[in-house]
Amino acid sequence: MARTPLYSRTPRRAAPGPTTADASEAAAPAPAGAESTAAAPPAPQPGRPVRERWAWIAGALVLAVVAGWPAWTLKLKPVPTIEQIDAALRESIAKEPLPSAAAAAYAAVLPSVVRVVGEQAAKPDPASARAGKGAPRAATRPGQKPGDKPGDKTHDEDGRSVGTGVVIVDNGLILTNLHVVAGADTITVRFFDGSESEAVVVSLQPENDLAVLRAKTIPDDLHAATLRSTAGLSPGDEVVAVGFPFGIGPSASQGVVSGLKREFRSPEGQRSLTNLIQFDAAANPGNSGGPLVTMDGHVVGIVTAIMNPNQQRTFIGIGFAVPIENAAAAVGMPPF
Repeated sequence: MARTPLYSRTPRRAAPGPTTADASEAAAPAPAGAESTAAAPPAPQPGRPVRERWAWIAGALVLAVVAGWPAWTLKLKPVPTIEQIDAALRESIAKEPLPSAAAAAYAAVLPSVVRVVGEQAAKPDPASARAGKGAPRAATRPGQKPGDKPGDKTHDEDGRSVGTGVVIVDNGLILTNLHVVAGADTITVRFFDGSESEAVVVSLQPENDLAVLRAKTIPDDLHAATLRSTAGLSPGDEVVAVGFPFGIGPSASQGVVSGLKREFRSPEGQRSLTNLIQFDAAANPGNSGGPLVTMDGHVVGIVTAIMNPNQQRTFIGIGFAVPIENAAAAVGMPPF
């Protein structure tokens, strides 16, 4: 008995149109009782397109999450406003105040600053010598008569002068003022670390009131100051004068450049200096030979004089410094 063929419930796909030969063969009747031997096409797996669609949707969601993460982060942590940043900075500065520019400049040049002491040997008083007493008298500076007061208070009645110097070469070369060491029989310098050494004069520049000293013994970690040209210096620029006013120090005073290319003549008329830097940072006897420093810690001049319309020899607001270009020439260093 012939069996009834079984078919899939899925409708068959439309077959391509038959050719003429196929049509003639199809028209021929099949043998009676013959079973169909043609294999049915494979039935597609139910639900497969649905799973693929869900996989694509899940992948798209993951990509969207990854791509949008920075934006979500910014939304969770908003960028602070200018007011908030300013408030945070003010709070930080209030807790730990920043050092002033003058303090930073002072700290930068301090290892190069030295105290200079010149001493003159006591000489016998001729009148006392004739009387057989041989009592010593105070030594005098060049051009000074016995009994006259020194023209510069860096020299006391015993012929001892106190001034300042600055190391410009780490082999022991020191710049100072000529009037600090003029006529001194012995010169002693004291370095930043407290060590002392005898020094000798190796060069003079009288027209700029400059002297170059060389220390016989120097510390192992001696630092030379950084020199800066005055080409970019302008009135109003802040400066610091460092030295040993009245032997006290090292001391620092802050001010500004008051003028350039100034001229100064000492009250005694013994010296006349030109092309000077005028400044208003406090300077007194003992500051002579010290560095005039910019806010970046660079030396632009050597303090050499203060304006004294009276006999008090104290600072009234006007000081003068020799430009560092002149000072470098005194050492034989090339100009800037």
